[in-house]
Amino acid sequence: MSESRAAIRYAKAVLDFAVEKKAADKVEGDMRTIATTINGSQELQQLLESPVLKTEVKKKTLAEVFKGSHAITSGLVTTLADNKRIALLQEVAYKYIILHEKLKGEDVAHVTTAVPMTVDLEKKVLAQVKKMTGNKVTLQNKVDESIVGGFILRVGDLQYDASVANKLNKLKREFTNSL
Repeated sequence: MSESRAAIRYAKAVLDFAVEKKAADKVEGDMRTIATTINGSQELQQLLESPVLKTEVKKKTLAEVFKGSHAITSGLVTTLADNKRIALLQEVAYKYIILHEKLKGEDVAHVTTAVPMTVDLEKKVLAQVKKMTGNKVTLQNKVDESIVGGFILRVGDLQYDASVANKLNKLKREFTNSL
């Protein structure tokens, strides 16, 4: 929990500075690159988490991987490394993206379903989410058959889990606790 709060604080500070320097959109692009790159690379995740590797090695590696990033993004990487918080880089990137979208009055609704959504259902979900948030919303649908049925809706930091798998897990916990 405290790491999440720290990530939000770093993201807010970077966003404020980026807005002041009129570079918020460029930094958001960098943050999206950072988030997807780290998410897709097990080696990079291990590098960030490793207590054995020296801070300088991590900084040089990240500088090489994210070469061409805005100076504000590079400054964030350096600050996180110097403060021994480099493991938060991906989470800070996610929080920055969420905060910047909110600042622009946009939200991204992530819907996870067991089967692909129909166009009609997408329109209904978009209308409901827009009514709830009051912001312009774009929808990203992810298909995950392991949820069996139902859906998981995530907008920003809020999540609503109406999946069959979640309901089955709750039932399993209730049975286990009652024995």
